[in-house]
Amino acid sequence: MTTLAVTGHMDLTDESVGLVREALRKLLAEHSDGSLVGVSCIAKGSDSIFAEELLNAGGRLVVVLPSQDYRQNKVKPDHAALFDRLVEAADEVIVMPHETANRQAYETANTAVLERADRLVAVWNGGPPSGKGGGTADVVEDARARGLTVDVVWPEGAHRELMA
Repeated sequence: MTTLAVTGHMDLTDESVGLVREALRKLLAEHSDGSLVGVSCIAKGSDSIFAEELLNAGGRLVVVLPSQDYRQNKVKPDHAALFDRLVEAADEVIVMPHETANRQAYETANTAVLERADRLVAVWNGGPPSGKGGGTADVVEDARARGLTVDVVWPEGAHRELMA
């Protein structure tokens, strides 16, 4: 059994979603031995794309939610239907012991994701940590410090939304 965790950017451009989806599909096919497990926080963007493709590949999904209020206070309306479908499709849903979604809750969830993983899939443009903690680059650094192999997925032509 192979357990892949995911981290990745939430702010992919619309054009990048298909590129990332195809790259994840190929990567998951390489690890599919009939007992593939994926661990995701199913945030908008990379985490949810990974979860969808994992399920399409016949894998089992484990969802880690950062806090008890995550669904009601952090999931935006444009992501709610997919979020709910992924929670429903998950073999297991783990809710971290935080009442409120905040930086500490996200970091706790990221740690829980890595603790369950054999490898980390990072949908990541290679940028440095923001300094705030809990971001994609921080999770990659933590995974590497734990000795996990990190598969970076950033297909040619992929971009993030420009910040306004």
